[in-house]
Amino acid sequence: MKRTILKLAALVLSIAALFVVSNRGTEAARTVESQPAQEKTVEQTRKNIKVLTGLPDSQLIPVMNFFAASMGRRCNFCHVNNQGQWDYSSDAKPEKNTAREMIKMVLDINKTTARLNLDAASCYTCHRGRTSPQSIPTLPLPLPSPPPNAGGAAGQAPGSRPQASPSPTPALPSAEEIFTKYIAVIGGQANIDKIKSRTVTGTATQTNGGTIPFEISQAAPDKFHILATIGQGTAERGFNGTIGWEKTARGVRQLTAVEVAQLQGSIGLFHNIRLKEQFTRARVRGRDKIGDRQAYMIVGTTADNRQERLFFDAETGLLLRRITYTTTMIGMIPEQIDFEDYREVDGIKFPFTVRISSIEVGNPISTRTFTNIKLNAPVDDSKFNKPPEAKPANP
Repeated sequence: MKRTILKLAALVLSIAALFVVSNRGTEAARTVESQPAQEKTVEQTRKNIKVLTGLPDSQLIPVMNFFAASMGRRCNFCHVNNQGQWDYSSDAKPEKNTAREMIKMVLDINKTTARLNLDAASCYTCHRGRTSPQSIPTLPLPLPSPPPNAGGAAGQAPGSRPQASPSPTPALPSAEEIFTKYIAVIGGQANIDKIKSRTVTGTATQTNGGTIPFEISQAAPDKFHILATIGQGTAERGFNGTIGWEKTARGVRQLTAVEVAQLQGSIGLFHNIRLKEQFTRARVRGRDKIGDRQAYMIVGTTADNRQERLFFDAETGLLLRRITYTTTMIGMIPEQIDFEDYREVDGIKFPFTVRISSIEVGNPISTRTFTNIKLNAPVDDSKFNKPPEAKPANP
């Protein structure tokens, strides 16, 4: 039951993270970003933590998923499950203690990589989806490619034509130019400034084909309400500008400051619109290909030194992909969001299909399909407020 609730909570948060418009333009959001909320570490909130001490509690599930993806395994490889009941604190399985030793090894290695100014190592560096790393080359080795013009007289193959001079590489636009074009093609600053509320209905489709209907309501500057229908029940999250909350089958609880900050960073009104304001530095790294589209890649650095990569269609100027990286003590954890099927809604273009690729082994790709988006429709302000706690039944 506990694992089910954790998955429901994670799902609601992941639906929130998909939202393509977030409120980082307000002073309140900027305050949250510049002064990150403090949260408890895993040894303060969980039992029997021995080597991940100091890890923020919100990073525990992503880190566990990262371990699983690196090893090509699931949770039950290290953790005990007795007839559907998880005992995460148990050390009954020897694999769990082996994992602890491997974590210590990675932490020690990264003391060296940091000193040498190298990229940090992680479980994936060696395992690459295998329980045991492949340390011996597979024979026969692949044949090397022949050197250019091999076998030709004076470095040129017999009968070949002289090689044409390469075309000069077109100059890249600046990050400022790409951001400016993006604002223009999605509808222009004047139309963006008119957005005061948004309501959305859609469906989340998981890798196994399961679907989850959801509804989201937002109001400026930073209020939101999320409702997801899961099985025979519902899961909700909301924020009224002061208090964040969650309501599931287990009852109502108040969200922590960190959870509220995470949601404010993914569900407000301008997250994937007002991009420039989110980065202290942004530079164009070159061209890449997203599907069959040529794209410009921007590397952005936030005020708290996180890096993101954004890919814009070189022709249309639309945002095609956004990759975020979470830095943890065991390595960098990526998440990729692809934006498709842009349609105009009241003068603003929104992607109606959003695809999320993550390190969750059981659900590596999830797709959110928006069926209806409305701007500036009246939203009942009371739905953002925390529901009352259920009163215990009389004995």
